[in-house]
Amino acid sequence: MTELMRAVGYRRNLPITDPESLLDLSLPVPEPGDHDLLVRVEAVSVNPVDVKQRAGSNPHGKPRVLGWDAAGIVERVGSAVTLFRPGDEVWYAGSITRSGTNAELHLVDERLAGPKPFSLSFAEAAALPLTSLTAWETLFDRLRLTSASTGTLLVLGAAGGVGSILVQLARQLTGLEVIGTASRPESRQWVLGRGAHRVAGHDDLPGGVDYIFTPHSAGMIPAFAKILRPYGEVVAIDEPPHLDLLPLKSKSIAWHWELMFTRALHDPASTAQHEILRQVAALVDKGVLHTTMTRRIDGITAAGMREAHAIVEAGSAIGKTVVSGF
Repeated sequence: MTELMRAVGYRRNLPITDPESLLDLSLPVPEPGDHDLLVRVEAVSVNPVDVKQRAGSNPHGKPRVLGWDAAGIVERVGSAVTLFRPGDEVWYAGSITRSGTNAELHLVDERLAGPKPFSLSFAEAAALPLTSLTAWETLFDRLRLTSASTGTLLVLGAAGGVGSILVQLARQLTGLEVIGTASRPESRQWVLGRGAHRVAGHDDLPGGVDYIFTPHSAGMIPAFAKILRPYGEVVAIDEPPHLDLLPLKSKSIAWHWELMFTRALHDPASTAQHEILRQVAALVDKGVLHTTMTRRIDGITAAGMREAHAIVEAGSAIGKTVVSGF
């Protein structure tokens, strides 16, 4: 008899206000591959990628499970697993090519998972994996910054999920002056509380910056060309169509793409994300970094996930929304 588990997924592309946009499902428990962990999921968080996938990836009536953030407990391991054992508490973002984390039991390659910070609850931990990996790779892989790096970093959307942890990492692990953009009083206070040296308005960007992180690049290239110093650098995580980078050429400004899923897609044997999550967990447990969870919804159900998706779709959330417990 097939063992079943609870999950939340979708069969059709529908507005999040539609009760059938996300559904409660009963699915077979997956079997671990050689390097897989079978994780009992305790908490997940919702990211813009979830919203994009739900709106743009049509499963044609077949159930598809979303979710790329989780904290949970290892139930079983594959035959080649060496990094974890059953009973270990883990956190991870996983791979865009596999079924998502919004399931009672979930498979993840051990090389993409890290040990959960012992000082955080499962809900507090679930807020961080995808955004921490994105922020870490932005600063230390794309921009190649170190503790000795100086200059000015402008973080657009600094009160959002990635911005909230990127500000912390840049302030704690580099010598950069960190400027975050925010508009509302509560988001400005949040950004300052994460360690930004100062906050700028979205329509009043400071000049003379060396580095820019941007989750919103559409229509911004002329502004970037104006405010960046010669030989400056930009890291973008969005993909607006028809992006014209030519205004950056006269200052020899470098443009980098950051996609947290690149390693899972193109370098599956790499343990780099395992090591990043291990380092982030250690920094959390030392009190250097802090969770970015600002809202918790109880119950990984279709209703709970629809509420979380609606919050992310609104585009004005501070920090991260977490959904916990089946």
